[in-house]
Amino acid sequence: MTDTPRKILVTSALPYANGPIHLGHLVEYIQTDIWVRFQRSRGHEVIYVCADDAHGTPIMLKARAEGIEPEALIARVRQEHEADFADFRIGFDHYHSTHSDENRELAGQIYTALRDAGHIETRTIDQAYDPEAGMFLPDRFIKGTCPKCGAAEQYGDSCEACGATYSPLDLKDPVSAISGARPESRASEHYFFKLGDFEAFLREWTRSGRLQDAIRNKLDEWFDTGLSDWDISRDKPYFGFEIPDAPGKYFYVWLDAPIGYMASFRAYAAQQGLDFDAWWGADSDAELYHFIGKDIAYFHTLFWPAMLHGAGYRTPSAVFCHGFLTVNGQKMSKSRGTFIRARDYLDHLNPESLRYYLAAKLGDSVDDLDLNFEDFVQRVNSDLVGKVVNIASRCAGFINKRSNGELAAELPRPDLHEAFVAEGEAIAEAFEKREFAQAMRRIMALADQANQYIDEAQPWVLAKQEGREAEVQAINTQGLDLFRILIVYLAPVLPKLAADAAEFLNLDDTRWASREPLVGRSIQKFKPLMTRIEAETIDKLLEASKATLAATEASSATDNAAPEATVDPIAATIDFDTFAQVDLRIARIANAEHVEGADKLLKLTLDIGDETRQVFAGIKSAYAPEDLIGQHTVMVANLAPRKMRFGVSEGMVLAAGPGGSELYILNPDDGARPGMRVK
Repeated sequence: MTDTPRKILVTSALPYANGPIHLGHLVEYIQTDIWVRFQRSRGHEVIYVCADDAHGTPIMLKARAEGIEPEALIARVRQEHEADFADFRIGFDHYHSTHSDENRELAGQIYTALRDAGHIETRTIDQAYDPEAGMFLPDRFIKGTCPKCGAAEQYGDSCEACGATYSPLDLKDPVSAISGARPESRASEHYFFKLGDFEAFLREWTRSGRLQDAIRNKLDEWFDTGLSDWDISRDKPYFGFEIPDAPGKYFYVWLDAPIGYMASFRAYAAQQGLDFDAWWGADSDAELYHFIGKDIAYFHTLFWPAMLHGAGYRTPSAVFCHGFLTVNGQKMSKSRGTFIRARDYLDHLNPESLRYYLAAKLGDSVDDLDLNFEDFVQRVNSDLVGKVVNIASRCAGFINKRSNGELAAELPRPDLHEAFVAEGEAIAEAFEKREFAQAMRRIMALADQANQYIDEAQPWVLAKQEGREAEVQAINTQGLDLFRILIVYLAPVLPKLAADAAEFLNLDDTRWASREPLVGRSIQKFKPLMTRIEAETIDKLLEASKATLAATEASSATDNAAPEATVDPIAATIDFDTFAQVDLRIARIANAEHVEGADKLLKLTLDIGDETRQVFAGIKSAYAPEDLIGQHTVMVANLAPRKMRFGVSEGMVLAAGPGGSELYILNPDDGARPGMRVK
């Protein structure tokens, strides 16, 4: 791996400015921060910027509900976000807001360049309009019955039950989630970005090694279905930037949100006296990397590079996507207390414990990763406390008490020191490729070797023998030398632990190059660097999380989704003969698996006695496949098969709940067997 100095600009996706940071968000920011710290440790010039995504209808409505201006809301949330990030040791060089002068200027400039080049067109479209609220409705602020499968309480863009996509105007019995009124269809002129103009460029760009295989394969599907024009405008009232040549029309939030990366860097460049074009210009020799969740890959790997290319700016060197976080094998749930805010975690646990645990699971893939609290407690206690910190604890006692805090002048096993240093290249390569789990495995293998050395040398036995003081000092010096190398490797993951260890060892820094033998110097008195996690602390965290969510539930109705009624209204009356036409059967879930390319669906194999059925169910947001296998549920057995993009769905499973993580499949009582009819 080359150590030639590099110029690297890094961003994380922008958190939405109408709600708190939670553990699901932190997967991304911790992953990015570890990579940034590693690159700095290697001596490269790295700038890490981010911002709050501060525009859109949900923010406007939440501010209205609180009786404040949107600017006041986003200022408050930004302060909360920055505090959470700082306490999780996320080391942004600059944190900004998309509601900024820099972003307004850049968004207008990029739009104008695209318009002048012929990549913007206008057309009149029909939209859902709330006559009582006096506004056009975003898709997720409309609910109704799916026009394909008949599932109730579906959003205006897609059905979570059958996976179908459609126009909000196609919903049956639609209602506005804002006022409850029935939306009207009204015509409005909108502005569209002609993404298809960039198909040739995007096909080459997406195949140039900038994306993970899973994302590139997904993009191939989108290319095959055709690149649609992108609606980049919204009608007032809307909180955002007005389009320069279109009074009363506003940039859709996704138009100016990624430009927020540029705006944050521009503000930082102005503060630091940096040349903006040297990093963002078409001829820039800097590297540019975006870390994002897989759910927003479409915007970052198609629209974003096309916008930049069309406006004359450089495009990203790579876009790194990650999966979602589950907790104890399931989607984060408010009712179970596992939808955990960053602040609730910080009130109970060391942030570096989570940083290490996520690092031990993260790799270069878009697979979801699970925070299993039992495993979390065991791994942190075993690896960090029992292995790494234990080396310092057991060796420092001998040095402090028997050698006046002075280390030996030479190492008894310089070959062991060299072996630890040599392993750094493989660890560095794993960090570079974002294979953090592999890096952690290698580091912990070294920790095992260090502990084995100390166990075999038995300084506690030698300390009881007259005249072997120098030998005891040398053995424990060797142990602390190996501990120091481990800390260098762990510093990107555990910056606070590394800083405390450096203070204890009287080190100037813990950068990658600082791995010379730790000899001939004094150390400070040892203080505990990390303490064990008790299971009771996890229980308290989950209870606190439930209490927090209960207290804030009423004020969070507009966070990223439409407000939900607590109880659905009873549907229109039907007669018995109509009900009797529905054939409900007990089904055993013989198998459950993810559906490649589907964000909401799981593929279920259902045993209904004398046959099996394949059913695609929109329950991925609430269940991990492995947790469903073997369960019994209820299915509609005589529903006409539906051909979907992923295959044929031969029925429907029944579930209750408002949607998202709050979905619960029906479980029959013990004794019910596959194939039994529900009467």
